[in-house]
Formats: sequence, structure tokens, C-alpha cells
Amino acid sequence: MSKIITSANQQNDALFVLIKSLTKSEKRQFNLYVGRLGGNIDAKFFSLFKFLEKLKVYDEKVIIGSGIVSKQQLSNLKAHLYKQILISLRLNPAHKNIRIQIREQLDFATVLYQKGLYKQSLKLLDKAKNMALDNEEKNIAYEIVELEKVIETQYITRSLSNRAGQLSIQAKELSQQNVIASKLSNLSLQLYSHLLQNGYVKNNEELEFVNEYFYSKLPKYDFKTLGFREKLWLYKAHLWFSFLTQDFLQSYKYAKKWVDLFKENNKLIVLHPVFYLKGINYLLEASFFVHKSSTFKHELAYFESEIEQNKIPLNTNTELLIFLYLYSNKLHLHFLEGTFSEGEYLVAIINDKINKYQNRLDDHYVVMLYYKIACLYFGMGKNQLCITYLQKIIRSKNLGSAEDLQCFARVLNLIAHYECGLDYDLEKQFIDTYKFLLKMENLQEVQKEFITSIRALSDVFPHEIKKEFKKIHTRLKKFENHPYEKRAFLYLDILSWLESKIENKPIALIIKEKSNRARKK
Repeated sequence: MSKIITSANQQNDALFVLIKSLTKSEKRQFNLYVGRLGGNIDAKFFSLFKFLEKLKVYDEKVIIGSGIVSKQQLSNLKAHLYKQILISLRLNPAHKNIRIQIREQLDFATVLYQKGLYKQSLKLLDKAKNMALDNEEKNIAYEIVELEKVIETQYITRSLSNRAGQLSIQAKELSQQNVIASKLSNLSLQLYSHLLQNGYVKNNEELEFVNEYFYSKLPKYDFKTLGFREKLWLYKAHLWFSFLTQDFLQSYKYAKKWVDLFKENNKLIVLHPVFYLKGINYLLEASFFVHKSSTFKHELAYFESEIEQNKIPLNTNTELLIFLYLYSNKLHLHFLEGTFSEGEYLVAIINDKINKYQNRLDDHYVVMLYYKIACLYFGMGKNQLCITYLQKIIRSKNLGSAEDLQCFARVLNLIAHYECGLDYDLEKQFIDTYKFLLKMENLQEVQKEFITSIRALSDVFPHEIKKEFKKIHTRLKKFENHPYEKRAFLYLDILSWLESKIENKPIALIIKEKSNRARKK
């Protein structure tokens, strides 16, 4: 883990990361673009591009030592190269999405307007506006209407009064929809930010605050007048609110609405593939949290079929998200069904892809995948391998917002050491875990109760151990559906582990039996 993080930090230069993200076709396009500029094929910026393309790790001393550019010129040359690459990418047909096409038409119309060719400008604007409205690009549509109004005041037509009225009404409607969309997107962003900074609500006081904040900021709206974009932000705001308040059934409801919205407007998947992918991931996550096994399997299979049929546009961004969401949820499926051993093949694939995407993968996602792999090995009874992956998380110093994962990794680490019979190391692990948990401001009762109980097991006689496990299970069971404590069981299935000790069965079998019972209900 530390190797990955160090490598990522060494290569976080914006230009270097951009060059390394280019596909073969994009590099070929850039070579052609530079060639068309004439006289630039031997220019310094192109020499710098070729040098950085071959460089494994970004190092300014090596770049300056190449003789391509002096230290004083490097900053300006990098800025120029960065701009030229972006221009080339903008010209690439693969990046010519609807939004860029509309912007292009608006730019052309502006040029025509400045030349006094009003009629031609209005014709292009009308075409661009229809494209914008058809594709829910209402901010650009509003810009276009405003420019149409400006031109109409200078290009006098016979139908000016009627035209002016139409444009005024259209501008007002678009403005109102943009205001609602802006308020909903602000609310969604603030809720997401609150979740990252403070985590889920932990008591009645926090719940009251979040409720008050959400309902006071939720704008008034007429649902019948909302378009795709406004509905999308509405569902997002409700989703984050439900996650914050740990109402995972509501999370499922709004994630489903989010995904269905795209399925009803298929062409917008092409325009907003990232939003669509995130919606799918939240739907799968919420299904997992509420143990909707059949729904989870169906949605995961549908997601895989869409990937196989290339229904989701592939670019460097979506390729990364597809990897994260697909393989995280493939692991979740084995957790749901207790088929841990059948999921072991995923480990090698995930590690290969972590290495492939390491320059662009956020540390938090890497740690999340390591934790899930550790859980997979724990479910298989391969506790030494479980500990190996947990140590990658525990020893990492650069996690920032992943404090929750650190906490659960340490608790699982304690259990895995206990299972391995590593008694000589157990006391040290307990002290380290306890020290870490004390630093956490939002330490949960489940965690306190559990680590205290685990430590006490060392003083229990072997013939009384099963009785002690039953006591721990009884103490923790009351938290399973607790509004503020149940989250602990989503990250670590402590109850199933305790039941496996009480019934003397593998944890995988306990989870499989629970899954089968749930399906029969």
C-alpha cells in the first residue's frame, strides 16, 4: 500500500498525469495535430511531450538534465504543452459529445453575430438551442436564449413582438428550472460534504440537525414541471439525506429512481455516463445494505451485460469507475451469499487493476478494496492472508477520510489474530487497537463492547468459551437494528462470526444459511 501511495505522490504533476492518461489513439491524434501546425514538429513543447511520454516517474532534475528546456523556461513550456494537448483532445472525435457540439455551435453563432450576420447567427442558435433542450442542457439553453434576445434587438424582423414574447417566456421558464436545479445540486453537495466530514448521524441531536437542514433547504417545486436534470438532483439530495440518517430502505428507493430515470432516457447515459455509473453503484450498495439479494444479483447481472455490450461510453474516467464499482460489488455478492471461496479468483484481477490504475486511483478506493479482500479471506478462514491485507491498511499513513475503514480494519485484525491462535501477539494488537479507537471521536458502542469482550476471552477457561461467546452475542445483538449503531454490522459481520463460534460452523456456512432463509421469506 505504501509503495502505491508513494508512487502516486511522485507522479501527481498535472501535465505528467494528463500525458500518462492518453490512449494510443489520443497520442496519435496529438502527433497529427502538431504536424498540422507546421514548423512545430521540432518545437520544444513537442520534444518535452515525447520525453515525458517515455518517463516512468516525474522528476524535474531528469527533465532539465535532458537539455530540452532550462529550469527557468520549464514552467511556461509545461503550461503551453498542457494547453496544446487539451486543444488536441477537444478536436478528437471521441470527445465530441453533445455538450461540446452545442458549445461549438454557440461559439460559431457568436462569431457570426460579431460580423453582423444576424440571420445566420440566429439560425445556428436555434439549432443549438433545440439540441440543448433535447439533451437537458438547460444552462447552455438559457445562455443561447439570452444571446437570441440581444440579436433580436438589433435584427428587426416583422414578427419581433411575437418573437420577443416567446423568448421572454422561454427565458423565464429556463431560469426557474435552473434555479431549482442549482438549489437541489447545492443541497446534494452540502449533504455529501457533511457525510464526509462528520459521518452518519450518531445521536438524536445530530438527526434533528440534519432533518432541519434538509427540509429547510429543500426548494418548493411542482414535480410535473421537473425535467431529467432537476429530478436527478432531487433524487441525489434524497439519497445523501437517507445515507446520512442510515435509512437504507430510502437509499434503495432513491437510488432505484435515479437509475430508472436514466433507463427511461437512454440517450442521456451517453451524455452523463459518470452519473449513471454512480447511480448503479449506489443502487447496488443500498441493495447490499438491506440484504435484497435477488435485486442485487439482478442489477449486478444487468450492469455486467451493459458493460459487455458497450452500452456505457468508455473513456479513462468511466473505465476506472467501472473497475471500482463492478469488482467491489462482485465481492459484495459473495459476502451476501457466503460463497467466499468462489470469489478468491477476484483477488488477482483486482490487484492487477490496482497496479494498472495506480496513477489515477485515490488511496481511499485502494484501501476500500484491500478491506473487502481481507473480509473475503476472513470468510474463507484464511486468516493469515486476511491479516496481510489488513496490515496494508493499518500501516498506511495517508488515508485522511478513511478513518472508519482504519477502525474496522483494526477490529477485524483482532479477530483474525484470535482465530489464528496468535495469543503472543493478541495483547499488543488489543492495546494498539484500543489506543486508535480512543482517538476517534465517533467511537460506537458496538466497537467498545466488542473489543472489551475479546480481551476478556483470554481469561476464560476453554470449557466455558462457548458460553462466553453467547454472552457477547446477546450483548451485541441488541445493537443490530439500533438506528445509530447498526452501521458497524455493515462493515463487519461480528454477529455471524460469533454464531460460527457458538455453533462450531464455518462463518461462510452461517452466512449461507442466513441467505437461504432470507430468500424463502
